[in-house]
Amino acid sequence: MDAFLNSVLEGALRRAEAAEAFAFVSQETPVSFEANRLKSLQTRETRGVALRVIKNGRIGFASTTRLDDSQELVDSALEVAPFGAEAQFEFPSAQEYADLVAYDPVIADLSVEQMVDEGRAMIAQVREQNPDLLVEAKLGREVTTVVIRNSVGGGGSYHCTAFSAVLAANLVRGTDILDVYEWAETSQGLVDFDALVRAVRDKIRLAERNAPIATGQMPVIFTPKGFAMTMLESLRLGFNGKMVLEGASPLAGKLGEPTFDPRFRLYDDGLVAQSTASAPFDGEGVPTRRTALIGDGTVQAFLYDLQTAGKAGAQSTGNASRSLSSLPSPGPHAWLIEPGDSSLADMLKAIDEGLLVDQTMGAWAGNVIGGEFSGNVHLGYKIERGELVGRVKDTMVTGNVYTALKDGLEAIGDTAHWVGGSLRVPHLMFKSLGVASK
Repeated sequence: MDAFLNSVLEGALRRAEAAEAFAFVSQETPVSFEANRLKSLQTRETRGVALRVIKNGRIGFASTTRLDDSQELVDSALEVAPFGAEAQFEFPSAQEYADLVAYDPVIADLSVEQMVDEGRAMIAQVREQNPDLLVEAKLGREVTTVVIRNSVGGGGSYHCTAFSAVLAANLVRGTDILDVYEWAETSQGLVDFDALVRAVRDKIRLAERNAPIATGQMPVIFTPKGFAMTMLESLRLGFNGKMVLEGASPLAGKLGEPTFDPRFRLYDDGLVAQSTASAPFDGEGVPTRRTALIGDGTVQAFLYDLQTAGKAGAQSTGNASRSLSSLPSPGPHAWLIEPGDSSLADMLKAIDEGLLVDQTMGAWAGNVIGGEFSGNVHLGYKIERGELVGRVKDTMVTGNVYTALKDGLEAIGDTAHWVGGSLRVPHLMFKSLGVASK
């Protein structure tokens, strides 16, 4: 790989002003169970190199999975450069990177047999609660190497690991279909399998009874997973520097303005231990960091890569996201929402009639960029006089992310929980959202 990257850069610099080579090697081993049985296991490998050049001030890009012909890659990138966007940046020189531990031999050396055993054990524990349950489990191990080199001496390399587990249970009772699922990811060690089992079993138990709920405006609590499935995408688009530049984000022009509840604090962090979204540098070799996005209710920053930062007259925040087949663009690392001072028990006690939302479907179908959401409550529970009294069916929750987080936030949970490996968020309680039930 080193010899190929050197050859690519040397060839590109004979005909272009600047160049960058991005190499990506990943080995992924997924193990999948369906309907209580092992379905598939395999190992997939992805390997390739992407080349970005600047010629006559314009960007050319090409990628390949063939590592035997560097000249073909160079020719392809230079061929499209005249039609590329005008470069608004310079490649970064050599940088100092944080000493981030992103690789764990425990994950790298994990055998398929171990993953199969863990999957079977989780399924058996869930079905102890009810043998009629159909249980799915997906476990995955990934080992990745990233290398970046550019023509001004910048770049670096790192190895990282990721382990993920998804556990889902399905129960059919006549026309009533119940689906419950949980997932976890980590870059260090293995996930807490027992915690996944407990979470699924507890939510199945809470769903044993159905509870009718009225249509109207009412208090709503989102679990961390419920928030991720319903509101997160709007915020990620809103803080994307490219969307801000295009004027598509509702946050465009609001830097430094009070736009959110003063208690709501949000950070993007690429250096969180154990997060699968962490790395010492981003997809362009810019050091990753912690960036305050919302503090004291004001918009404090947007996420930029080099190109969008150049257009905005700003600095890259170390948020370039890329693949072998695409140019870099702004993307999030781990998102962290600071906990507040309310326990979930206190939130529930404060509600006479309301809704707790844990899973939604189709919330993305509305005007996501504008912050609108209207999602089916895939898993939610009615709150009655401070207690969870049963699962709701045929129910929707609607609202606007920005309105809810500015004027409608009632309480923030005192404990933040990981959702997957890239979001840590507490329970959030809103004063009044739209709830519609058949």
